[in-house]
Amino acid sequence: MSARQDQIWVVGVTGASGVRYALRLLEVLPPLVGQVHVVFSDAALRVLNDEEGMAINSASLSMEKLTNTSPSNVTFYNSRDIGARIASGSMLATGMVVIPCSMSTLGAIAHGIPSHLVHRAADVTMKEGRKLILVPRETPLSAIHLQNMLTLSKLGVSIVPAMPGFYHQPKSVEDMVDQFVMKVLDSMGVKHTLGKRWKETE
Repeated sequence: MSARQDQIWVVGVTGASGVRYALRLLEVLPPLVGQVHVVFSDAALRVLNDEEGMAINSASLSMEKLTNTSPSNVTFYNSRDIGARIASGSMLATGMVVIPCSMSTLGAIAHGIPSHLVHRAADVTMKEGRKLILVPRETPLSAIHLQNMLTLSKLGVSIVPAMPGFYHQPKSVEDMVDQFVMKVLDSMGVKHTLGKRWKETE
């Protein structure tokens, strides 16, 4: 499938459980679009170590370390660099996905109170009227969490909870991750052949 060179996506990774979803998205996205700009929050780096055993700091983030791939169209940013390119609306990004999205990040975005680059980039995405997709991963959800999601949904933000399906009869965790990342790519409007669709002919 040919890449959409005109598409530029920002990917934010925050400190909710489920960093594997982000890693898989980062693995499959670069060949499908023109540019990918990535920022991990400090909490996301902690979860990366806790869940995947990857002890990596912001300065040493690379696609080789994260996905064992080496695309040339991926740029990483330090979450504390609020003057980074993705913090400005003048960067003509197609949109942004935050995967996974912690409840603190959800709240900061919903109320316009950015404290690091993931929040700021999401705020810019909204103010410029671009596509913003949030992948919350939390359970159970409090009334505050639900209210923040409703607030953002009314503003046109896509809320795509990390809820893997089972209609494709997954045989492994990887199958479940792929099926969900397929849904994220669909929400982004990125064409792909990652997962099996319902009633799709083999």
